[in-house]
Amino acid sequence: MSGFVITFIPREQQKSEYDWVNLIFNDSNVGKARCLINGYNFTVFSINIYPEHKGKGFGKAFIEVVKNKYKIITADRVRNVAIGFWENVGFVKDGESGNWIFINGAT
Repeated sequence: MSGFVITFIPREQQKSEYDWVNLIFNDSNVGKARCLINGYNFTVFSINIYPEHKGKGFGKAFIEVVKNKYKIITADRVRNVAIGFWENVGFVKDGESGNWIFINGAT
């Protein structure tokens, strides 16, 4: 998606236990995500697209950027209403944990 960028705000910078990501489109903040980065592993706890920007593909664009950078991406404790989103971006259920996972290079 042309004009879409993400900026990471490390937990150390904000004195938080999470890494936050700003989702920006054409210089406007369209949402944010609460994550945890550990080497090549990336865990998503929430993706919040602001109401006026919902349904425009920004959540999917965020996940595509992350998939290009990290080896293992986990969607933590996915709610039933969000399962379709995670399936559509290529994630699979990780056992009975409620998590969904994407592994780059998996066959």
